[in-house]
Amino acid sequence: MKVVVQRTKDAKVVVNHQVVGEIKKGFVLLVGFTHTDSEEDINYCVRKIANLRIFDDQNGKMNLSIKDVKGDILSISQFTLHADTRKGNRPSYIEAAPPEQAKALYDEFNEKLRQENIKVETGTFGAMMEVSLVNDGPVTIIIDSKNR
Repeated sequence: MKVVVQRTKDAKVVVNHQVVGEIKKGFVLLVGFTHTDSEEDINYCVRKIANLRIFDDQNGKMNLSIKDVKGDILSISQFTLHADTRKGNRPSYIEAAPPEQAKALYDEFNEKLRQENIKVETGTFGAMMEVSLVNDGPVTIIIDSKNR
């Protein structure tokens, strides 16, 4: 499981010219699953994301978590995070989980984030989405559950 965490001041996702998810201060998460991912991978990533201290405290030091600042999450499924670009110029997505498996894992992931008392908005799984955000910092962190 790979998650790209982007600290944001404002973000939204549009599907078919309609806003389906929108947040202010918080994280935009780009979330990709591979066929070997399990509940253990989800739990690891949820724990990291909920407690990641990348918001500024009163001294301007990145020392606060999303829960500390009462931020929200915009979670976007993105199978392309598991692209293999080693051969040729056309990426291979063979390591990405099949859609049925990925959707079940994605839904579980978002529910576990909600159980951390974090508001979670999402895009539409499998849809062509337009994601826009103001990356605050910019701060971008990559979490890989296979690289602990």
